[in-house]
Amino acid sequence: MKLAKAVLIGAVLAAGAVYAQAERTDPNSIARSELMKINGKNVGILSDMAGGKAAYDAAAAEAAKAALVEAAGKIEATFKDQGAADPASRAKPEIWANWDDFLMKAKALGDGAAALDVASAESIGAGLGAIGGACKDCHTTYQMPKE
Repeated sequence: MKLAKAVLIGAVLAAGAVYAQAERTDPNSIARSELMKINGKNVGILSDMAGGKAAYDAAAAEAAKAALVEAAGKIEATFKDQGAADPASRAKPEIWANWDDFLMKAKALGDGAAALDVASAESIGAGLGAIGGACKDCHTTYQMPKE
């Protein structure tokens, strides 16, 4: 009983710490985070189809592709203003110091998403490398690691 209570208390404290750490305060940081969540959600939908975790659905694949293209097109405007220092933000200040390079990486995401063939799970899988590569390239350069 004591062990179960200790585990429960530990889980509650850990969940509270994660929530407190992830809470953003700056509107610019919040907007950036929300945009990246859209990208992650839609890459996940496509990856699940390509990997067989979800059944291929042409309409859902097309919608996910369209959402990625749209979100990639919003990166410049969403990241334009660095905003106030936000301890929960994972955006490195190098984004704004290397703005042209950052925009080139964002364009690579948009280009990869626009070129994605969503006609089948196999074609999605073949095209996800360009999208994943663009995400990784940008995140490696301009995103602080999770703590």
